[in-house]
Amino acid sequence: MHIEEHRWYSPNLDRDMALRIYGHWGRPFIVFPCSRGRYFDYEGMGMIDALSRFINAGRIKMFCIDSIDSESWYHFRVPPALRNARHEDYDRYVCREVVPFIRDHCRLPHDRIMTNGCSMGAYHALNFFLRHPDLFEGTIALSGLYRLDRPEFGISSEDLPDVFFNSPLSYLPALNDRWYLEHYDCSDIIVCVGQGAWEEESIEDTRCLDALFREKSIPAWVDFWGNDVNHDWPWWYRQMNYFLEHVCG
Repeated sequence: MHIEEHRWYSPNLDRDMALRIYGHWGRPFIVFPCSRGRYFDYEGMGMIDALSRFINAGRIKMFCIDSIDSESWYHFRVPPALRNARHEDYDRYVCREVVPFIRDHCRLPHDRIMTNGCSMGAYHALNFFLRHPDLFEGTIALSGLYRLDRPEFGISSEDLPDVFFNSPLSYLPALNDRWYLEHYDCSDIIVCVGQGAWEEESIEDTRCLDALFREKSIPAWVDFWGNDVNHDWPWWYRQMNYFLEHVCG
């Protein structure tokens, strides 16, 4: 398997950032790690091996990037508005630095890119796609939470205005702009959750998301797996293989 690692100083984040590439060719995916995760976690947790048949066959090319969750949504010592501002720095890093890098590396100067992630990575994958459908052509989001006003993030409903535009279940109900909806219409949107251990909150958010997609006629594949399907890597391996057969088959 072809593997590369790149790092550079990010002017948008004012710090060094790294990413790792898996594959020589194929449909490009930007991969967001789990909460407070690193760019090498997809490999370390076994996902790259689980997807090796797609990668080695040149069907997908994975660009695994770093998170800054500990400086944004998990930085509990600062108020939500400042956490949101730091996430906006990350948004600019992804859209203005990583996306052009991926396009140049794949020699696809105008193509959109798929997003992917599990757990907190699924939140990022969906949120980046929904906010920037001109840059991203779809998502495979597994076992995510899709609203920020919850105890896990120390954000209450009173704080919601400060993080509103990064909380998908908050901004989607009022999103009626045809520009966004037309881009969603020609995208591959896949959201999946199990119904086993540690998935309770993800199930709730995924059901709300499914209802919103249906209400707005946004074509999305929202899939609920069985009661034995837990919030854990072995199931995410199986889900990714299953969905990649459909989007890259």
